[in-house]
Amino acid sequence: YYRELECYKDADGVLLRKCGNADYLDLSLLPTKKMKEEVSRYFRYRGTQVSLRTVIHEKAYYTLFCQAMQGRRKLPDSLLGWEESKWVQLLKGYMLQNGIPLTQNKMSVYGTAHIVQARQIMFVRRLIQFLQPEDERQEQEKDIWHLDKLDIEIVQNPIYRTNTLNFTGIRQTDIREEVKQAIYLHLKYENLGTVKREMSSLRMFSKYLEEQQKGITSCKEIDRTLVEEYLTYMATSGGSGKSNSDNIIKLRSVLETVGKLFDWPHLEKLFINTDIPQEIQPEFKVYSDNELKRLNEQITKLDEQITRCMVIHQMLGTRISDTLTLQRDCLSQSNGMDMIKIRQVKSTVYEKPISAELAALIRKAIQYSKERYGDAVYIFVDEKDTSRPLQYTTIKHKVLALIQRENLRDDE
Repeated sequence: YYRELECYKDADGVLLRKCGNADYLDLSLLPTKKMKEEVSRYFRYRGTQVSLRTVIHEKAYYTLFCQAMQGRRKLPDSLLGWEESKWVQLLKGYMLQNGIPLTQNKMSVYGTAHIVQARQIMFVRRLIQFLQPEDERQEQEKDIWHLDKLDIEIVQNPIYRTNTLNFTGIRQTDIREEVKQAIYLHLKYENLGTVKREMSSLRMFSKYLEEQQKGITSCKEIDRTLVEEYLTYMATSGGSGKSNSDNIIKLRSVLETVGKLFDWPHLEKLFINTDIPQEIQPEFKVYSDNELKRLNEQITKLDEQITRCMVIHQMLGTRISDTLTLQRDCLSQSNGMDMIKIRQVKSTVYEKPISAELAALIRKAIQYSKERYGDAVYIFVDEKDTSRPLQYTTIKHKVLALIQRENLRDDE
């Protein structure tokens, strides 16, 4: 029953009334006792992670999955008895027979459309992955690292939540294992954001090797000729100068570390300075008063603290990371003038004078935060973890969704 789930106590009364007598998940639809236990365990866990509305949606996907199993002979006793791909194949066959699309269109916050797997298929993948037995190996031996389980302190920007590093995108097994050791070393002295960009450059390089250089299975086999061919590929594949430059710098950094760790000195001489493309100088975007007025008129429709955050951000003129990490003790006075302390995530701490109006707005935001979140450190607080500041992705999705919804346009 839904009332047995953790998310039930926070559910909206209107939603509960809409459920009526169908306020349960019917485990009798499953063919074996073991499967019933597995699905029950999955939904009890989901009840601690998502809302009841999401559970109700997943109930429909679960029912469809059960229908796909009905009449099928020689099913395993457990959902772990088959590989994930075989369960997905079973469901896809049933969906095709019944005219149910295997894909769906998804609109991003930027207004671009993408084709993704149907939610029914993603549900089955999530269910099977949840049931996988826990990997008992040391964390750095796994293909997906949970950062909180590593025995090192991770340095990261607090406005970006990163829980894992995923190495599965590096297709070559030997290269993946070699790279893990280099990345583990880099985590000890580099910011997590830098390491994530290194991982991105390695996934791109690995994909190139799989498509163009299938014989390469270890970093030891990478030579100058291969690097020159990859540089040509990068230069002609349509990427921007800035991204190509950063990707090559990050790839060089990791390969040089692999060379030191495994005593392959040639990896430290693969790149020369002229390999790095020149970055295209950015052209600064200037918005007119009318554009900012149109935006700010609509921003007031957002949550009041989000609105305050966006206005304070514009008035301060700081990076978004500096605004989101403002702490409650940031205000002070000097010679009768309001001052604010900015703790820059990427550099230093400094103070600067601000207007009385901005100071009043910040005090209002601090008061709201205290009433809502108690003794939290930051003014703008992440509701899911009040020890952290409001996350950048939360701000981005809310504001970009507003721009799409209200069809906000620039002067052009």
